[in-house]
Amino acid sequence: MGTRLRWLGLWSLLAAMLMNLLDATVVTVAGPAIRADLGGSEASLQWTAASYPLAMAVGLLTGGRLGDMLGRRTVLLAGEAGFLLTSLACAAAWSPEALIVARVLQGLCAAVMVPQVFGLIRDLFPPHEIGKAFGALGPVIGLSTVLGPIVAGVLVDADLLGSGWRMVFLINLPIAAFGLVVGARVLPRSRGDRTLRLDGLGAALASVGMFLLIFPLVQGRELGWPAWLSGLAVGALLSLGGFVVRQRARSAAGRVPLVELSVLAKRSYTAGVGFTLVFFSAIVGFSLVMSLLLQLGLGFGPLGASLAMAPWAVGGFLGSGFAAATMARMGRRVLHLGLALMVVGLVGTYLVIDGAGAELGGWSLAPVLLVYGLGMGMIFVPLFDIIMAKVDDAEVGSASGLLESFQQLGASLGVAVLGTVFFSTVGIAPLVDDYLTAARQVTLIALGLTLLASLLGFLLPRGAREATTPPAPGESDDPADPVEPSQREPALA
Repeated sequence: MGTRLRWLGLWSLLAAMLMNLLDATVVTVAGPAIRADLGGSEASLQWTAASYPLAMAVGLLTGGRLGDMLGRRTVLLAGEAGFLLTSLACAAAWSPEALIVARVLQGLCAAVMVPQVFGLIRDLFPPHEIGKAFGALGPVIGLSTVLGPIVAGVLVDADLLGSGWRMVFLINLPIAAFGLVVGARVLPRSRGDRTLRLDGLGAALASVGMFLLIFPLVQGRELGWPAWLSGLAVGALLSLGGFVVRQRARSAAGRVPLVELSVLAKRSYTAGVGFTLVFFSAIVGFSLVMSLLLQLGLGFGPLGASLAMAPWAVGGFLGSGFAAATMARMGRRVLHLGLALMVVGLVGTYLVIDGAGAELGGWSLAPVLLVYGLGMGMIFVPLFDIIMAKVDDAEVGSASGLLESFQQLGASLGVAVLGTVFFSTVGIAPLVDDYLTAARQVTLIALGLTLLASLLGFLLPRGAREATTPPAPGESDDPADPVEPSQREPALA
């Protein structure tokens, strides 16, 4: 295959990444407009935001294995086709419930699609060009982080052809079509290994456990916190415990588990799992609440809110660049530097909200959100490599996929917990001061979570993994399915 076709194939793979990154953030900006059109409760708004990462967290446990079984090209194209159809279903939703179901299906399609990208890059490029190919991911991820919320705000405000918020999902259609047409033409074929088997029961136990964990947190306030919700919490523990037992049984029987539980015996990795949950809960929940404050509390439009929060994304882009350039030298210290800047940004945000009151605007928030974003960006790039530093080579594929799942679960928990605190504080007939009070409370919670992440950070390895890099999230680490070494992709926010 010629060089031009290889790079065309890379662009088709980047299209898949772009769709996932956009749809992970669009509801943060478009959520209030969606609720104004479709109706529904505050809980339905939270579910619209939380359902996508929750479904992706579950699907990632098996998404990579499907590529091993059926061939990465086949599974990627199927995932893209599913993403196209579910994006259309999101845009056509007639009720909050219909949109939530479509978002769940969309997250499952993303979980099938995304793990294939990194393996296909290795299949597409010769070893001496892999570094350049993976290097192209960084700008795409960074620019998507910066432009995603702004594009969402522009599309909602533009109301193209009367589409309103629906255009934030319709924009996926031409991107998916490009990925499908070009990918079908130039991506390398592989037959996969049909002797591999999925652990359907294990995936079901994980799915039920995660759902039962999130449901009380999102729905409890609206239901009045009935006693039976505690039964769901018990059910979550039983389901997740059953998942652990199932994985141990498969390992003991010589069958490939969804997760190599031996990695959880390593203190550094377990601390990394806790760090990932806490960190992503804080940033995703805080992002949603800031958008709700600006739009519902202060009357900003979607575009105005996205522009007001743009310094945060710009800071994330700049911080990621700094971390990429210094992580080899600084190691774990870059995480602590980033967390310190996030603490400064959160304290500054609290003081700005408290001082400006109803006069709060984008210019007053810009400096503190820029500092917060700088710190956040410093953590994105090195985090997974540092957490994985002491993981054995035989465990890296499973450990990486599990960590990515915990990232998505953390995002769902952040929306559930911080969103519930926000709406509980706001009350039934809120005034501007109620929104400001709620935002201050959530800022303090995010500050506490960030400080907790700082403590967990001291338990992480001092430097990043120096050996050949691990498989991408969800890819097999089975010795029978060897994976060529390549650069590790950055964590996806």
